Amino acid sequence: MSSPEVELVRNVYSTLAEKHERARKRLGRGLTFAEKVMLSHLDDIDGAEIERGQSYVDLRPDRVAMQDATAQMAILQFIQAGRETTAVPTTVHCDHLIRARIGAKEDLSVANSENAEVYNFLQSASQKYGMGFWKPGSGIIHQVILENYAFPGSMMIGTDSHTPNAGGLGMIAAGVGGADAVDVMVGQPWNVRYPKLIGVRLTGSLSGFTAPKDVILKLAGILTVKGGTGKVVEYFGEGTRSISCTGKATITNMGAELGATTSIFPFDEKMDAYLRATGREEIADLATQHAACLVADPEVEKDPAKYFDEIVEIDLSTLEPHIVGPHTPDLSRPVSDMAKAVKDEGYPADLKVALIGSCTNSSYEDITRAAHIARQAAKRGVKAKTPLMVTPGSETVRATIERDGLLADLEKIGAVVLANACGPCIGQWKREDIKEGEKNSIITSFNRNFPRRNDGNAQTLAFIGSPEVVTAMALSGRLDFNPLKDSLIAEDGSEVRLEAPVGLELPKDGFADADRGFLAPLQDGSSVEIVIKEGSERLERLVPFDAWDGQDFQGLSLLLKAKGKCTTDHISAAGPWLRFRGHLTNISGNLFLGAINAFTDEAGTGLNQLSGERSVSFPDLAKRYKEAGVSWVAIGDENYGEGSSREHAAMEPRYMGCRAVIARSFARIAETNLKKQGVLPLTFANKADYDEIRETDRFNITGLSDLAPGSRVKVTLTHDDGTTHSFETTHTFSPEQIEWFQAGSALNLIRAKSAG
Repeated sequence: MSSPEVELVRNVYSTLAEKHERARKRLGRGLTFAEKVMLSHLDDIDGAEIERGQSYVDLRPDRVAMQDATAQMAILQFIQAGRETTAVPTTVHCDHLIRARIGAKEDLSVANSENAEVYNFLQSASQKYGMGFWKPGSGIIHQVILENYAFPGSMMIGTDSHTPNAGGLGMIAAGVGGADAVDVMVGQPWNVRYPKLIGVRLTGSLSGFTAPKDVILKLAGILTVKGGTGKVVEYFGEGTRSISCTGKATITNMGAELGATTSIFPFDEKMDAYLRATGREEIADLATQHAACLVADPEVEKDPAKYFDEIVEIDLSTLEPHIVGPHTPDLSRPVSDMAKAVKDEGYPADLKVALIGSCTNSSYEDITRAAHIARQAAKRGVKAKTPLMVTPGSETVRATIERDGLLADLEKIGAVVLANACGPCIGQWKREDIKEGEKNSIITSFNRNFPRRNDGNAQTLAFIGSPEVVTAMALSGRLDFNPLKDSLIAEDGSEVRLEAPVGLELPKDGFADADRGFLAPLQDGSSVEIVIKEGSERLERLVPFDAWDGQDFQGLSLLLKAKGKCTTDHISAAGPWLRFRGHLTNISGNLFLGAINAFTDEAGTGLNQLSGERSVSFPDLAKRYKEAGVSWVAIGDENYGEGSSREHAAMEPRYMGCRAVIARSFARIAETNLKKQGVLPLTFANKADYDEIRETDRFNITGLSDLAPGSRVKVTLTHDDGTTHSFETTHTFSPEQIEWFQAGSALNLIRAKSAG
């Protein structure tokens, strides 16, 4: 562990007790652990308004982390800000651009060749601005953060929605858009609505086939994909102490699927053991010395109803393995109900592919439990009937499971080991076993399963379970297989019943030494040049968006009225489009390609109001409007912008002429990203007004000069028959965020203040 990391921990811990006492006096009560972390990172602990779910607060994170797909746009924005170095420790992790096809070695080689321009840009920018750089193949950002940087009581933001993974090591770690990251990188606070708190009490302990993954799969079914919006999920109770540190990280990682700002576990012996196993003994000692600051106050667990806005109870001893899907992570059911669901819903029972790993489930413990299942099968000559792909979370994990024979166990049943990268979890999968439009079922231990998410095929039904359940199902080849009671057929025709998996939380011989692929920040990077090739299709310098002209929006066209889910995958698809994440013009060619048109039920196409032409792709339509000088609005259904933190889902609409998105409700990160880029995110005051919007409507949005916290914004529709319909919308702008809108973007405001 480098001394700067230890000094960061010392600095954070040195003021915790005093800050917590000030917060207790102010609130007149004890504090939950999440409150301790948030309040100790307030920019103004004594003067800030801290009303849950209402007030906005300025927080001072200790660290920023970025993955390669989102780092490109974040760094391009940071360059505009004009700073010489980042204000807080920052790292860049190359994990998203490696496409899975053959296997780790071959796929990594192809990625290094295909993405050389982007990797060179990210590496040079990291060296110039004082950021740590993790090379391709070093691992998935969240696993690398857990192994190297996360520590209890700290705060981090990251340009990936699964940044809350670090909550498994006691951090408030939140996913944000690149513009939020830039704020912190230039020395500004992170402005966010002060969240409400959901307390999840865990009792009992896990056993048998039940894994930490099943805790979050169960909770997703209870809270749904928007039940955590604007909230922090804090786990408490004696059951928390029975779950490994990496198991906790699995749970907090997938809390992103609830829409939660983040999730967090209190410090305990499991975290202490993980810190020591990953070579951070000094930090473990410091955490132990400050342990009282790294858990909730004792009165919280005695009377949680006084401290949480909502409480969920989960008994780990009775929890059954769960499977969620397809198409949404909150369609949750026990594995024992899966056979009935397959029959009733007509899901294809034959599994085409099974995949384990990703940032959610690629720990040493995960692999040991999956490997135990594999060893049982191999002894009886049973191999996977479905192709099985394995993604290690980091080079450290990969080298360790190879040394300990776990990869060999999985390979004996037919598994293929992929690169230490996101791969199929984010659509970086060159799948060749099906045809486009072919309905098929796959099962993964990933975190997200929207249509097209993994392979670009809308007819792929993706289900999610724990690594051990996924491995068992790969052996059977069936989606309706229940590993708790069903049997496999051995080579000799006999039946094989799988024993419950047994794993190790941490390697007995420690983690293996590995080439971690890390470049430390330079002491002075001022001489480093950042090169963006003229005419590059991968990278493009940004041009500032225009400031608001002070006028109401009149005569806006309708680009899209989305029906049902309109996630960030629908708005700005990943997969092959990841190659354009540093080029705003080119990536805008995917705008709304996955969104369902409410008037036609077709994906990705709409009506050109200028010409009357139908079935025009949304990016082409937006381009035509832009060229004609026509601004437009998009209409969203519930939880608009669910999913990834990708700010491209806000920058693309803004770049192509969007002035407002009006929705029944918004996902937190998506709403903030729109504000950051100068777009108005407005919510129907009466959700029924969504139904009043017609395909040929024009929009007037008025009263913008009076925009203020809590105000309402009037929208008037002019139908093509000359009649009108007016309705009110609400918004969540703070005074500072209104300045973002007026300046044209938050970055414009930062640049103006820096220049002034």
